[in-house]
Amino acid sequence: MSKIKLLLIITIFSFFLSACNGKLPGGDARKFPPDPEKRVEQNLKEGRGFRLTGDNGLFSGGGGGVFEFASSNELWRASLDTLDFMPLSSVNYSGGIIISDWYSDGENLNESIKISIRFLSNEIRSDALAIKVFNKKCETELRCRITEIEGNLVLEIKKKK
Repeated sequence: MSKIKLLLIITIFSFFLSACNGKLPGGDARKFPPDPEKRVEQNLKEGRGFRLTGDNGLFSGGGGGVFEFASSNELWRASLDTLDFMPLSSVNYSGGIIISDWYSDGENLNESIKISIRFLSNEIRSDALAIKVFNKKCETELRCRITEIEGNLVLEIKKKK
């Protein structure tokens, strides 16, 4: 068994040695500037490195995506203003979706609604929104029926924006 291991180690070692042609990649010092700052800049320009700090680095402080959608889109802000009386379960402005939690006005505790708004475009148009309203009626805590509401309520929400 030890002869097989030794033969395997020699084979792997000789494979690695035969793969070397005596030259290291990027080993010619004449092609690179002697100043380390300039070498780093050259490597970054050629796509051979990354930064942890600085203008575009991982820890630069200005990271993250550009989320102009939420602050500059009037339709987004109007949708949030319209649903501000309801608790929201999911708001994702980079994905363009608002989902409310189940809401009951307090008069009928066995009935509640849930609204989801999906933004189809950044333009301010009524067809830029896909609005779904769901109604939940419960006979007991464990026996509930959920249905989608079509019609007037959806149109009223679209008009309010």
